[in-house]
Amino acid sequence: MTNFLHVLAPAKLNLFLHVTGQRPDGYHLLQSVFQLIDLQDTVKLKIRADGVIQRLNPLPNVPAEDDLVVKAARLLKEKYNTAFGVDIDLDKQIPMGAGLGGGSSDAASTLLGLNQLWGLNIPQQELMTLGLRLGADVPFFLFGKNAFVEGVGEVITEITLKDVSYMVIFPGVSIPTKSIFSSPDLTRNRTPITIDDFEAHYAGHMTLSNDLQTVATKKYSEVQSAIEWLENQFPGSQPMMTGSGSSVFCEIPDKVEAVNCFSELPPMWRGFKVQSLKQHSAYNLKSSINIQEGSRQVG
Repeated sequence: MTNFLHVLAPAKLNLFLHVTGQRPDGYHLLQSVFQLIDLQDTVKLKIRADGVIQRLNPLPNVPAEDDLVVKAARLLKEKYNTAFGVDIDLDKQIPMGAGLGGGSSDAASTLLGLNQLWGLNIPQQELMTLGLRLGADVPFFLFGKNAFVEGVGEVITEITLKDVSYMVIFPGVSIPTKSIFSSPDLTRNRTPITIDDFEAHYAGHMTLSNDLQTVATKKYSEVQSAIEWLENQFPGSQPMMTGSGSSVFCEIPDKVEAVNCFSELPPMWRGFKVQSLKQHSAYNLKSSINIQEGSRQVG
């Protein structure tokens, strides 16, 4: 039995994000297309026989009860009553509070890794249902493919997107998701679209929008500055914020050497030239019981 495992945890981009409603319990209903990218954290897991769950390098100012990888391990242990524990080490490359799904991806990779390391053999759908208790984006990362995502994150339809290089800018500010979704200025009644609607825009190189962006740019000027910076670097590229921010991104036009612009980044900003992924980097760790319904080719 293997006693340690390193699991990659890729970031995602929201190619659009619409808020279509709000449930009585306060959760927002969304539509989005999630694109996996090769900006990745690494979750390092080492099994313990004493049942203890321990984070070896805690995040500054993040108590264990709020740490998603610790919460994921504790949830799995409690649900399936395993005697094992784990030491968790995290190589963090994805900025926090950046709208790139880093925390959710780390939690998903923790669940994927411990499912194998602890020998639990939990089916994919069951693991996704469990993951939703940790966060709305966690089921997507457990699903492991690019997807059209609806509801509160639990309605997932596989799509296949073209290979794209992106420039992602993190403008040095972390945005709490709650600060955006709780804003009275947030539009919550966008008319839902279909996958065919998205396909028509995508094939025509037209971008949809992120309904959270207007609120974020009003609250955090850095987001608007990053959008304008990308517009200046890549005219006509239609930059957009991902998730609830603060990162913004655009496709890199063909034959443009994007790395040259990194030297022009303002202080405290981080820039990433990333490549789209077709599937989760740890997709081979998923259960052999897959979700096949609703697969679509887009682009």
